[in-house]
Amino acid sequence: MYAVIETGGKQYRVTPGETVEIETLPGDAGAEVEFDRVLAVVDGDHVTTPAPGVKVRGAITAHGRGEKTLVFKFKRKKQYKRTIGHRQNFTRVEIKEIA
Repeated sequence: MYAVIETGGKQYRVTPGETVEIETLPGDAGAEVEFDRVLAVVDGDHVTTPAPGVKVRGAITAHGRGEKTLVFKFKRKKQYKRTIGHRQNFTRVEIKEIA
């Protein structure tokens, strides 16, 4: 059984017991979170979409920052070069149940 949830403008496929890294959520480690924007629920061959009234519950396990992404800009023949880095913040959530 799995569900497709939407949070932070992105969609994630989650199953109970799985840990996912999503866009930053408010709350400390150990706080409970509930995702009520569930797009689909798949249970074997049975697919429910849209899924009104279905909620996915989880717990925040950690906050962190992702790997560094380098952005390099240049303009040929003009001696213009710029390098900057970016690290995206994330929240690690352990999915408890699909109810």
